[in-house]
Amino acid sequence: MRRSLLLLSAGLTVLSSGFASAENNTPRNLILFIPDGLRALKVTPETAPAMAEVRDKGVNFKNSHSLFPTFTMANGSAMSTGHYLGDTGVFSNTIWTNYTSVPAGDTVVPFIENDAVLGDIDEHFKGDYLNEETILKMARDRGYSTAALGKHGPTYQFDHTDKPEKPGLHSVVFDDATGGKIGVALSDEVKEALTKAGLPLAAPSRGDNAKAGDAKTPGTTVANVAQQAYFADVATKVVLPMFKARNKPFVLVFWSRDPDGTQHNQGDSLNQIMPGINGPSTMASIKNVDNNLAQIRKALDELGLAASTNIMIQADHGFSTISKESKTSPSAKVGYDDTPKDFLPMGFVALDLAKALDLPLFDPNDKNAAVSGNAHPKAGNGVLGKDPTKPDLVVATNGGSDLIYLPNKKLAARTINALLEQDYVSGLFVDDALGRFPGTLPLSSINLRGKAATPTPAIVVNFRSYASECGEAPTNCSVQVADTVLRQGQGMHGSFSRGDTYNFMAAIGPDFKAGYVDELPVSNADVGMTAAQLLGLRGSHNGGLVGRVMSEALPNGVVPKAFKSVERSKKKSENGLETVLNVQRVGSQRYFDAAGFPGRTLGLEPESGKQKTAGK
Repeated sequence: MRRSLLLLSAGLTVLSSGFASAENNTPRNLILFIPDGLRALKVTPETAPAMAEVRDKGVNFKNSHSLFPTFTMANGSAMSTGHYLGDTGVFSNTIWTNYTSVPAGDTVVPFIENDAVLGDIDEHFKGDYLNEETILKMARDRGYSTAALGKHGPTYQFDHTDKPEKPGLHSVVFDDATGGKIGVALSDEVKEALTKAGLPLAAPSRGDNAKAGDAKTPGTTVANVAQQAYFADVATKVVLPMFKARNKPFVLVFWSRDPDGTQHNQGDSLNQIMPGINGPSTMASIKNVDNNLAQIRKALDELGLAASTNIMIQADHGFSTISKESKTSPSAKVGYDDTPKDFLPMGFVALDLAKALDLPLFDPNDKNAAVSGNAHPKAGNGVLGKDPTKPDLVVATNGGSDLIYLPNKKLAARTINALLEQDYVSGLFVDDALGRFPGTLPLSSINLRGKAATPTPAIVVNFRSYASECGEAPTNCSVQVADTVLRQGQGMHGSFSRGDTYNFMAAIGPDFKAGYVDELPVSNADVGMTAAQLLGLRGSHNGGLVGRVMSEALPNGVVPKAFKSVERSKKKSENGLETVLNVQRVGSQRYFDAAGFPGRTLGLEPESGKQKTAGK
């Protein structure tokens, strides 16, 4: 019934949203520009003039939301399909697939920001692991020119089922792998245009920007300038002129790795919370992506395409500075060669659960080698149980939150109780099929239970977050415990902190209002639905967890009302903890501000009494 209601709500919004391009005689173009990891309040006319101009002259989505878990591939799946993660099955950047993925390094917990890995997962899950049609596929099927340029993984995900070797229209895809063995093949038309423009056929590497350092060596202090300049040149000197010459509407996705990549690896704050991700390297990366946008907008003007092109800008998630501190974790009390004393090691969740449950721990990223003594899993992931090929429990490590899978469901209560004892945990979400547990909320409460083709996690663990004294808005000062190889003081995301859910969003173009401030909650799932509406696309839906058309941002569009509410565990845990979820609603759509245990999540301020209108 809920699926029917959601689809009905989305459908009514589409029908009432007014003068979108599907009803116009003039075909519209669409550019989806994704500044990966850009926090909403870091954009000013000084730090990012091009993006600030779009926000201030177009639509300012000031109540924006990344979907939890706040990771790249997860939110990319929402943008590309209009569906929540319970339908797309992209629950994080690293998931458990319940089979060994060879391209991912012979592991059952692949990191999926990789074209070859995505192709492998597609093959395993009946040709389409997302189980939902993407915008680029639908547009391509309708005869649009389509292209996706940028970061390895999410770029390809926008049209991952395209088969360039088969006859017909194909998307132009450029990413880190272009020109290499696993890169998407370029057509002769594109190769000729590259040569004519004086551009190489292979994408450059990230160079020093890819250097993350270690516990004693700072990471990068430079933005991802050269690689992104290449993608911007491909967009402006090859793809856009080619699309103009075809004289038909187009869709272009530009996924900028910055500021995300630089914020992750920055060496401004090794082992120190301050300045964290607010240092000079981060600011350079924000200016870098802003320059890319400015170059694309300038090309649109010069090609005479600006008046017929809509631009939607949306970051996949916000960002936080990493903390590796815990007073309760057994693993933090063990010495490791690559980890500062008393800091959490990589894989602390797997290590702590192995100890609490008295189960052997094996490393799925090291040929299932046993992990013992002063060692930790190489990538943080862990399989627990006597037989690593038939595990009782699997931990997929991701960063500001982790996924736990339970092939042995009898371990649910013990696993939850063990997690509730750790000070780095702030909120637990449990698969509805396992029942309700004190101190937790069900996966369905945050749209993580749907029609996913990939295995659904048993437990999603959110980590503690807070605001440092960085002198800016709290969301710009977000700090989070993170299960990652990166160091304290570097950057991560994935939590239910408002610092991670508050992503930058703006839009401009002929089908958007001008100078409009949108107070209503919007999300990355809404991006997918709105893009489809602007392009006149009508895809089939396997699942019912869909976003809404952001009708209030369109001329003569309906402006619905929004309300705030708070959801919480039915019963507190024995140690007095309850998972609290701050929600905003527009019709049947639910938007998630922040969640966790009160006092352990930035932005979590439980409300009481009557619902309040959003923005009031």
